[in-house]
Amino acid sequence: MKILVDADSCPKEARELALRSVRRRGIQAVFAANRSIPGISGDNIAMEICPSGENSADNRIVELAEHGDLVISRDVPLAKRLLEKGIAVIDDRGRTFTAENIGEALSLRNFMVGLAENGLGVERIASYGKKELKTFADSLDRILTKLLK
Repeated sequence: MKILVDADSCPKEARELALRSVRRRGIQAVFAANRSIPGISGDNIAMEICPSGENSADNRIVELAEHGDLVISRDVPLAKRLLEKGIAVIDDRGRTFTAENIGEALSLRNFMVGLAENGLGVERIASYGKKELKTFADSLDRILTKLLK
């Protein structure tokens, strides 16, 4: 069992929490990104620097993910690809992606992208604070407990 993290878009606080969790539990972790991210090191922890280019980190995560793994990503199209492989996926805010909710999440994401492409995008200032980190921590702990049984 390993945790794969889409590290490019993962907030620092969530990355640090994931690192503490894998160190405490002795789980293998892979952080994939198009650039080096400081602080990612340790036993069973790897930083995968992927080539620049669209979806290269996503493609590497899909390639590495196996049944029983957990992926942390806010990328909805990536989550859909992983769910199709039977991989558990949560985002950095603790939302669990499932076969039941991925269609709606993808539709909403595509709608928002369409608005932005037509100059109608809603400005979003997504805060990431204690509440979001707590929800993520609770989801991470719950899913790891389930997967490690």
